[in-house]
Amino acid sequence: MKISVVIPTFNEEQAIGEVVRAVPADRVHDVIVVDNGSTDNTAKQASLAGARVIFEPRPGYGSACLAGAKAAAGADVIVFLDGDRSDDPAELEAVFGPVADNRADLVIGSRIKGVLEKGAMPLHGRLGNRFIVFLLRLLYGVNITDIGSFRAIKPQSLSDLDMQQMTYGWPVEMVVNAARKGLRIQSVPVNYRRRIGKSKVTGTIRGTLLATYYMFLVPLKYLFIKV
Repeated sequence: MKISVVIPTFNEEQAIGEVVRAVPADRVHDVIVVDNGSTDNTAKQASLAGARVIFEPRPGYGSACLAGAKAAAGADVIVFLDGDRSDDPAELEAVFGPVADNRADLVIGSRIKGVLEKGAMPLHGRLGNRFIVFLLRLLYGVNITDIGSFRAIKPQSLSDLDMQQMTYGWPVEMVVNAARKGLRIQSVPVNYRRRIGKSKVTGTIRGTLLATYYMFLVPLKYLFIKV
């Protein structure tokens, strides 16, 4: 079974080499690092570590993820994880296993159920995450405990979701559309570490506000859109 790892990045030169090298080579067919307009040496460090680097000029987390997914079209399962070292590639099999074994269609690594390293997630991040999870359960009956970025899905399933949110709304849109299409969604515990460098989302006021806006907007928006 071919497992492709997609790592969207923007200015992660300090961490990306360590992240790529930590991916278990015996379990993964391809490691794709998507450089989303970095102004540092992210692409070079990723390539030196053994990743296949592609470039996505359109800004946005969703744009980078979609570009990586298209580049991984020949995979049986795609795993998304962050390039800042907060996600642990050693836990890849726990995330993609249920999809590979056909026990789930979308698996999301739950930082809440795993070990959360001190300082890894600020208080406003934890509170916002809990509220979004509650909203998804209330509106769509989704039984998950986290909306994190460490997740696995088959390429065809992802294609069927017809993703539209190319910025901060990508993670929650994937869950909403999967629930609307009746896909089996599962949470698995993963550990979460302090990232290397400054967060592009919770590390800035602008990032926090934009992420909050999209995370709340998307679940409400799709209530009025037919499947």
